Amino acid sequence: MAYVKRIICLANSYKPPNGRCIAGREVLATAEYGGWIRPVSARPTAEVSLSEYKYENNTSPKLLDIIDVPLSEAAPHNHQTENYVIDAESWWLKKGELPWDELEQLRDRPKSLWINSGRTNVGYYDCLSQAEAATLNSSLLLIRQEHFTLEIGRNPFTGKRAYRGNFDYNGTHHNFSVTDPVARYKPEGDYQLNDVYLCISLTEPFDKDGRCHKLVAAIISNPPLRA
Repeated sequence: MAYVKRIICLANSYKPPNGRCIAGREVLATAEYGGWIRPVSARPTAEVSLSEYKYENNTSPKLLDIIDVPLSEAAPHNHQTENYVIDAESWWLKKGELPWDELEQLRDRPKSLWINSGRTNVGYYDCLSQAEAATLNSSLLLIRQEHFTLEIGRNPFTGKRAYRGNFDYNGTHHNFSVTDPVARYKPEGDYQLNDVYLCISLTEPFDKDGRCHKLVAAIISNPPLRA
């Protein structure tokens, strides 16, 4: 039987092959904030399609929207303990928008962004092994960054357009792939952003290398980042 959970949308990012990864913090009946929830489809790839996550007026969730999401069951998978399968036959319902000033109540303060061990050819501490991921019990974080650089350019190995986030967290340098859709529409260049919140997501293992990758799934700024 379907049931509803209310969440604050903290990510609506690209997810292959043709969908989105949406995630947020639960709003409890007491009006307090609960844990993370990642609505997923029942497909093996878990991405949510446009027809599955839009509102009845055909618009789609924005960052900081307060949403009632119809769900069918909890579906934790490995370190992605936050997954819930959606009820794909029901509309999502927007209930409001979270004011910027309340974001601080949702902020996570981990000592590190999970395990800092592996890196890709173009990143810094942006991936880890399946064995390392198996020791974790979370895959979503919201952190606040005083300084953050959105880098839009070309992957030097493939020549394909690349979207990267460059920042330091607790004294450790990071460079992650960015899957926030806004980045896809901006011209190539480096964009220096101050005082932003980042939703960081840890993927399931990639088919190409078997590692779990850390992504900047959302860049939340005031005013919002525009294409």
